[in-house]
Amino acid sequence: MSLLSTPRSSEPEPRILTREDGATIAYHRHAGKSPGVVFLGGFMSDMTGTKARRLDHFCRARGQAFLRFDYFAHGASSGDFAAATVGRWREDALAVLDHLTEGPQLLVGSSIGGWIMLLAALARPQRIAALVGIAAAPDATEALMWARFAPETRERILRDGAVRLPSAYDPDGYLFTRGLIEDGRRHLLMGGPIAIDCPVRLLHGMRDPDVPWQGSLALAEKLASPDVQVTLVKDGDHRLSTESDLALLERTIAALL
Repeated sequence: MSLLSTPRSSEPEPRILTREDGATIAYHRHAGKSPGVVFLGGFMSDMTGTKARRLDHFCRARGQAFLRFDYFAHGASSGDFAAATVGRWREDALAVLDHLTEGPQLLVGSSIGGWIMLLAALARPQRIAALVGIAAAPDATEALMWARFAPETRERILRDGAVRLPSAYDPDGYLFTRGLIEDGRRHLLMGGPIAIDCPVRLLHGMRDPDVPWQGSLALAEKLASPDVQVTLVKDGDHRLSTESDLALLERTIAALL
């Protein structure tokens, strides 16, 4: 049976990493060859998504170590999304790297997970073998949220501390908080060179309505590494989850491994 047709209910119960403050991070992991692969999902996404599960299957077939997890206030992990921040998600990524993986790791970051991926690589450069971004969205809270909000939306966030806006991906809409925006400003990367020296591959759909594909070209310019390649998928959307998109992702990772 294809992984894409496997019901999510077939998933085993996730394992749990408990952080020092008592918060829990849910994860799935399997052992295998080095370097391991770690998947970092997007905003309001979780580790049961198509790409995360496809990579789990792909790495099992190769005998490669693999880890997928849910950030604070996502999926099966604990936390109130009203308290979620980029800094907290960065800490989650570092926690799983430090406690659940060994040796060099290839990080795969989707959308805002691409930002978390970069922040983790800057914090643990000795642990990173390579990076793969899928519609990577560094500085998303500023460039793709705050900059796009209508003036009245900004006023509501500053006055009330949060606003819920409609989303094409969730009928309940997405919550945007003042804390998320203000914390994001402490982690901005695109204002100057990014001191990452490992191989980087950036995949981006040219029909992405959420994260402009030009952002991957700008990121490629900022990265210090000389080994950076950008692949544009002309008919690709934000998720890049069609069969051909997933096959491209697998080929990209296989070449790096």
